[in-house]
Amino acid sequence: MNPVIRQRAPFRWDGIEVEPYKREGTHFRDVSRQVLFGAEAGLACELRYFEVDCGGHSTLERHEHVHAIVILRGAGRVLVGTQIYDVEPFDLVRVPPQTWHQLRADPEHPLGFLCLVDAKRDAPSRPTKEQLEALRTTPELATFIKT
Repeated sequence: MNPVIRQRAPFRWDGIEVEPYKREGTHFRDVSRQVLFGAEAGLACELRYFEVDCGGHSTLERHEHVHAIVILRGAGRVLVGTQIYDVEPFDLVRVPPQTWHQLRADPEHPLGFLCLVDAKRDAPSRPTKEQLEALRTTPELATFIKT
């Protein structure tokens, strides 16, 4: 295995497949995923690159595992728990276990970020109708959240 993987285009690397964010669903929009490092590199974690196209968004979800996120390009906003934060390149985002999170790209800029997670992890959980209603009692969250 070659120890150096060259970037062949902005945020695209030789031999790294650009995959759909998730296999199916309407609870996200315009997101791609690349696994940069994982089990094949002998790691107990995965380093993934996600790109959310202009105006797109990730799934509103939570997990048992932690997320460590580094914003690399573009601009956007992120929901962590019940707070919304503006993000830009080189910002770090920590998502604790069982914390609702969602990332959105600005309408004019894609949002690209690295995400470090455990290789063995639980499946995401999406909010129930009751949980979603509770989140949406806050006007700013009601406006932000996409499902």
